[in-house]
Amino acid sequence: MKNLKQIIKEEYQKILREQNQSVITKTFRIRKVHGDFECDENKLTSLKGCCLEVGGNFYCHYNDLTSLEGAPNSVGNHFNCNGNNITSLEGAPSSVGSFGCAYNNLTSLEGVPSSIDGYFDCRMNKLTSLEGAPSSVGVYFDCRSQKSGVRFTEQDVRKVSNVKGQIRT
Repeated sequence: MKNLKQIIKEEYQKILREQNQSVITKTFRIRKVHGDFECDENKLTSLKGCCLEVGGNFYCHYNDLTSLEGAPNSVGNHFNCNGNNITSLEGAPSSVGSFGCAYNNLTSLEGVPSSIDGYFDCRMNKLTSLEGAPSSVGVYFDCRSQKSGVRFTEQDVRKVSNVKGQIRT
């Protein structure tokens, strides 16, 4: 399994070879992507070496990630890590437009951004508490169908988050 850092390095080396330039072996890190960054469905096991900031959407869903270590610090629009094997949100971006972490193995929401203008989707995890949830969500908060068997109520969500839009329980 390749990690993101290896994929970026190989692509960079390929471009240099095509331009008949020597391959640089120094480690580098992309600082900012102004548009979208899509690394979904690549069997990635790590985000180490990823960019620091994404101006648009960041999609790393349906990989083999177990953590968000190495994720961007900031994502201008949607951050989607659905469908991995993530057990902790430590390392998640501190600033996002929307945040999707559904279909993982989360037991805690600690590490999620504190304020999300768009949606927050944490359904189909192993949550038994909403502690650590964003204190503010703009569009909708979805915590349905927990693998733990816990069924959260609208009141449970409102205790931890000021949701301006819809609450899906």
